[in-house]
Amino acid sequence: MSQSVAIVGVGVVGSRVARQLTASGISVLVHDVRRDMQTMVAKTLRAQELVEIADLRVETTPVVVIATRSSQAAMAKLLLELGHHVISTSDDVHDTHELLALDEVARMMGRALVIGATASPGLSGLLVAELATRVDAIDEIHVAFHGTGGPECARQHHRALAGDAVGWHDGEWINRPSGSGRELLWFPEPIGGKDCYRAELPDPVLLHGVYPDVARISARLSANRRDRLTARLPMLAPPHAEGGIGGVRVEIRGSRNGERCTEVAGAAERTGIIAGAVAATMSQELLNKNCGLVGSVVLGDPALDNRSLLDAVIGRGVTVYEYFGSRS
Repeated sequence: MSQSVAIVGVGVVGSRVARQLTASGISVLVHDVRRDMQTMVAKTLRAQELVEIADLRVETTPVVVIATRSSQAAMAKLLLELGHHVISTSDDVHDTHELLALDEVARMMGRALVIGATASPGLSGLLVAELATRVDAIDEIHVAFHGTGGPECARQHHRALAGDAVGWHDGEWINRPSGSGRELLWFPEPIGGKDCYRAELPDPVLLHGVYPDVARISARLSANRRDRLTARLPMLAPPHAEGGIGGVRVEIRGSRNGERCTEVAGAAERTGIIAGAVAATMSQELLNKNCGLVGSVVLGDPALDNRSLLDAVIGRGVTVYEYFGSRS
């Protein structure tokens, strides 16, 4: 009996996940509260419409990707209790904490809950794991993100610039104002250099869980002057249906052969395409191999075959760049 993957929410990210999976020959069920969107995506991709989530059957659809606009923890809990593996695409800090709290539920059900299977978090964790193979020890991890996927992603990034930026600093959590700490960071072309600021992003929370010995972990978001000035106001203009080229940049600092070193890698592509490739890769991993994964799963965890996962994401059309500067 062939098995399928269900996708709840068919906005920019959800529809990209569906497209990636159907292109790989995997059967897909799609569900969205916007019935017209659900029908359009199903017809376009020759997927099956799922009228009610309660109609899902674990035997035929063991994996569910949540790509909804709202908080995902409550739905993840319900799906885990029904016996499904769950892949979350949330990039909200509060939602991430609630998802991590579902680890015991997932373990009790013998199911995997993949948290942050998107561009950042998600690809960012895979890049950290890849760069970690280049050094003997890691002291610092710094993640930066540029761009947005769909409208809800844009709204979330607007909120992220107005909240409290969480970071891990020498053994303790620190909260600093979002929009502070400007750094000019270079992303792969065609993005180039962007001013990036502290923002309320979940990467430090997730990465600290899998790299507890790293002294400093931070995350920044690119923003212009208008973004920062209006972050604490309602959005002045409706967001675009889909953002342009987005970028993920990961920098680790550590030691190699007794000397200090810095390694940098990143990707530049439409954010929805990156997120779709990452979530589709994890869907196929759980569907085909079932990997023995149980409990909360964070991409980049040394317990995973991160290189194989990164290769799979690259195979889905995402190009990864590594920075090679002059070495003295």
